[in-house]
Amino acid sequence: MGKRGVWLTFLLLLGLSDRSSMAQDQVIKLNVQWDKVTQISQTTPTLQVVVNPLLRRGSPIHDSAFQALRDLQADYIRYVPWRPYPKLGVAELEPPANGKTSWDFSLIDPMTIDFLEATKGHPVIMNFSTIPQWMFKTDKQNSYPADPNQVVWNYGQGTELRDPTGKEVGDYFSRIISWYTLGGFTDEVGKRHESGYHYSIPYWEVLNEVEFDTPENYTRTYDAVVEAIRHVQPGTKFVGMALALPDDVPQFIEYFLDHKNHKPGIPLDFISYHFYVIPDPDESPETQQYTFFARAEGFVHAVKFIELMRKRLSPETRTTIDEIGAVASDDSEIGKPGHPPIPDSYWSLVSALFGYVFGEASRLGIDAVGVSQLVAYPTQYPSVAMVDWNTGKPNPRFWALKLLRDNFGPGDKVVEAKITDSTYVYALGVITREGKRRLLLINKRNRIMQLSIPGVRGGQQDYVDQTTAFQPPASQKLTSDTVVLNGFSVASVTLP
Repeated sequence: MGKRGVWLTFLLLLGLSDRSSMAQDQVIKLNVQWDKVTQISQTTPTLQVVVNPLLRRGSPIHDSAFQALRDLQADYIRYVPWRPYPKLGVAELEPPANGKTSWDFSLIDPMTIDFLEATKGHPVIMNFSTIPQWMFKTDKQNSYPADPNQVVWNYGQGTELRDPTGKEVGDYFSRIISWYTLGGFTDEVGKRHESGYHYSIPYWEVLNEVEFDTPENYTRTYDAVVEAIRHVQPGTKFVGMALALPDDVPQFIEYFLDHKNHKPGIPLDFISYHFYVIPDPDESPETQQYTFFARAEGFVHAVKFIELMRKRLSPETRTTIDEIGAVASDDSEIGKPGHPPIPDSYWSLVSALFGYVFGEASRLGIDAVGVSQLVAYPTQYPSVAMVDWNTGKPNPRFWALKLLRDNFGPGDKVVEAKITDSTYVYALGVITREGKRRLLLINKRNRIMQLSIPGVRGGQQDYVDQTTAFQPPASQKLTSDTVVLNGFSVASVTLP
């Protein structure tokens, strides 16, 4: 390249740099057509609660974690006892033998009852996601740690049920729901087990992240579980699939949603699937903001595709995206000596990510979207935590959910809202059920953005960002038609 080429390249880069600076500094214009309703929202913001030792009674954060859950007052919270802790999630760890069974809820009940009490008055989704290992054909002996707090990742390795009809699995789950809703059950050898519990469990999700199986096998198991539970609880509704990577298995979704692949009369009340961002190991905190939202936009396109299948094959079926979050690329190293703590900006970035997915779900008619997860800690996906694992204090992810829960929800009229000169800020405009004009604003970047929004002067801005940190949402009155968003802000603006 000659001197002239070098000079032209320098000028070009300088011009791009100047334009980038101007783009950062310019006031972004938001045009809202309050009289143009495009959708009636049916989207509930919620979360999932995954069982682990820090939720056990006696844990230093038990009380504060469950108090946060109680204060939230959310619907469709998902409760998942899962396979890393067999004694905390599997109620029958040994097969019936010699006229006896191994049914034991002594370690499972305390957390489950605390959850049901904290969510009383609200519909919940229960997912005892682990089938007892002995119900599978395996070469290995049925085994699990004696210590209920010891994590084990290889429990339940089998994929082929010893009862291919799924009836044995269905009966197992029907006894669990009977334990909590009907006061007890009769076991395989005819013995009655009394619990005295009569809780309401309106929704039961059948297994979790089932891509390891074929759609044919899973659908057969789903039907068996539904039949067994409906026999003891006719009013229960069901959630199916809980796919980890829905965009990778469209054939699974299409098969499951086709009613002709199910037994006659089997309901498809809900489908569910998940979304996580996992950045590449060489991405710095400064670059992750671009990856997170690019992948979120890709996920939204996948949701649109899934919605087309759902409407074509089973339009009465509803949808919950019941795990949404991010897993740090160094998640397994967090908490080890010498490893830096998770930066505050990360918690705000993931909060903004959820706010964006919630906004788009509201536009697409999704019924519920859930943050993953209430309690996590080192060795247990610490980067998905919603409370501090040392103190139990809610972090920005929890407060962003509460902001959404308190300001947006089913029945809101979604209106036309367009930002024409920037892709760095996301906006959702609604008229609430109470008739208030309200905006959800998401700053996708870790820098200050200013928006010009006619009519907001005299209104109120409630927000969660890096300045609020581990505190509840902050509020301020708006004295002009300009709204300022700090980096990764999740904001609700209510017009006067």
